[in-house]
Amino acid sequence: MKNQIIKRSWAEPYKIKMVELLKMTTRQQRIKAIKEAGYNTFLLKSEDVYIDLLTDSGTNSMSDRQWGAFMTGDEAYAGSKSYYKLEAAIQKYYGYKYIVPTHQGRAAENILSKILIKKGDIIPGNMYFTTTRLHQELAGGIFADIIIDEAHDPLSEHPFKGNVDIDKLDKLVKEHGAAKIPYVSLATNVNLAGGQPVSMANLKELRAYTNKYNIRIIHDMTRVAENAYFIQQREFGYEKKTIKEIVFEICSLTDGATMSAKKDALVNIGGFMATNEWDVFEEARNLVVVYEGLHTYGGLAGRDMEAIAVGIAESLDDNHQKARVGQVEYLGHKMMEYGVPIVKPIGGHGIFVDAKAFLPHLTQDQFPAQTLAAEMYIDSGVRTMERGIVSAGRKANGENYYPKLELVRFTIPRRVYTQAHMDVIAESAAHVYDKRKSIKGLEMIYEPKYLRFFQAKFAKL
Repeated sequence: MKNQIIKRSWAEPYKIKMVELLKMTTRQQRIKAIKEAGYNTFLLKSEDVYIDLLTDSGTNSMSDRQWGAFMTGDEAYAGSKSYYKLEAAIQKYYGYKYIVPTHQGRAAENILSKILIKKGDIIPGNMYFTTTRLHQELAGGIFADIIIDEAHDPLSEHPFKGNVDIDKLDKLVKEHGAAKIPYVSLATNVNLAGGQPVSMANLKELRAYTNKYNIRIIHDMTRVAENAYFIQQREFGYEKKTIKEIVFEICSLTDGATMSAKKDALVNIGGFMATNEWDVFEEARNLVVVYEGLHTYGGLAGRDMEAIAVGIAESLDDNHQKARVGQVEYLGHKMMEYGVPIVKPIGGHGIFVDAKAFLPHLTQDQFPAQTLAAEMYIDSGVRTMERGIVSAGRKANGENYYPKLELVRFTIPRRVYTQAHMDVIAESAAHVYDKRKSIKGLEMIYEPKYLRFFQAKFAKL
């Protein structure tokens, strides 16, 4: 026993000061609730949900330091002290020169798209994201997927499935010309690929290529700290670097960014647009007044900006990221033990269940991911969300996009749930998997014009 090597467990780098009591529901109550919601988990009432894995956006627990900072918010309409604290934090930890606060990330995407995109422009990106692509299209741009092929294969164990395929980008440049490409849209920890990271080596290669053609890299940095954790754990030469150092290096290889601070920065609302170009900043701070508020608050209260500034620093703590990603990995390994098919390798912000493999008897037009999300709720009160054909939406000609990945996202909010909650989730997924052959699909009975996954309604086939 003396020489036995014992694997040491990690534990959360915090203790719980306050709890929120949850409502427990019966199966019959859940069947009634999901039917009234049109089998769309977005339309469920929060009070009817037991464990909420719909999103990690704005659902995190703030620390005592963030709540303390809340009380010091300067609510001046113009020139708020809190704005300058936020600006200083972004410059210190991310390195961008100019920032424009917004109420959340999609507002920053809207402003950036209006400034940089002209009708007919091509916007290459490492897999689409729903709001990002919509803003690009509304501005007259056309999104082009340049992520590596492995990202579309849920079974591929490639450690950096978020990487850009430089050859795909080169073909676009040769076909359309660099002048038609205002920027490459680069997401760190690619959401719809399953929370998959970009390697530093790939980013450096992309930077060298775009420099050659004078093309910007605009960074969707919503989960950049999680991406940095994977670089630290998986990429040679970075194992001794801190999350803080890696994040700064990632940002230094890009020209600007949009961020939803509701994820990495551990707050309930807020975001920003950042740039190193004065001309882009000048136009952005004009447009933010039209859509959000004065450029020194951008739709946020002073207390929100204070909390973001503190949250940015907390997100870059190595122990925080180890526990954050560690909890996701714990859930993923539990699901794999039960045979539940998930996207591999396990990503940063959640587990993505492969609904095509889970419900192979359903065609994509029968919405297998939407169906599975509804069944998970009925089984245990766990709310997840669809990331497949419903989220992909329609092309300009009205035809559905048919993404290769048809996923259900089990998104883990930061600092909210315990390992016991993870056990309940995994056991529920296993129970639904055991009865998968009896599950029937859905038909869409209401479809809104934009971003249909938020408000669409379905009925059982």
